[in-house]
Amino acid sequence: MSEAAYDRIGLGYRQVRRPDPRIAARIDAALGDARSILNVGAGAGSYEPAGREVTAVEPSGVMISQRPAGAAPVVQASAEELPFEDDSFDAAMATITVHHWADPAAGLAEMARVARGRVAVLTFDPAPLAELWLVRDYFPRTLEIHGEVPVPRRCEDGFFCALWDRPEMHLDPKVRRASSVWHLMAPEEIERGLAALRADLESGAWDERHGHLRTAPELDVGLRLIVANP
Repeated sequence: MSEAAYDRIGLGYRQVRRPDPRIAARIDAALGDARSILNVGAGAGSYEPAGREVTAVEPSGVMISQRPAGAAPVVQASAEELPFEDDSFDAAMATITVHHWADPAAGLAEMARVARGRVAVLTFDPAPLAELWLVRDYFPRTLEIHGEVPVPRRCEDGFFCALWDRPEMHLDPKVRRASSVWHLMAPEEIERGLAALRADLESGAWDERHGHLRTAPELDVGLRLIVANP
């Protein structure tokens, strides 16, 4: 996804996309004892580990403007052309961002180039996502858009499939605006899926099929934390 696209859809991002502490703990553990961290596609600063020397890279000015006071210093650049020397950081990380890059292979190669040690990437495996009610029953087109970290119940980070236990939230345009997948579907696809979801919620059909998910502790929706030691 282009810088201009995130300048458009990033408005109000931090209101919906807050880091979930349970996911954050897994990322922090994956980084091991690394002290200096490069966060690529850093956005508004979610999941940047505390107590480490973090440098952020983000192409979108709108996303950069939403970084909170005291956040890590940020460089406006793209993953495919990181403006750092080889082996500049102990580790590099990227969270729920690789599927937006113009050239993911080039971006991952750049992460490996600038990291002396680990590269940790939080991304999606499409296989479990295909069976999620939201994709299978209402928005199958999302599998063409997105390509083991179970997403916890009432996840604080409101990305598309993290709301597996709170279907009503997808009806809120502010919530939808904060996930890129909604901006990549045609308006008629969105309206058709939302109409079906709204009708199933009102009739009780959704709860008949999926109501058990409202109290499930977590669900595998395809979120994966990949750790490599180049």
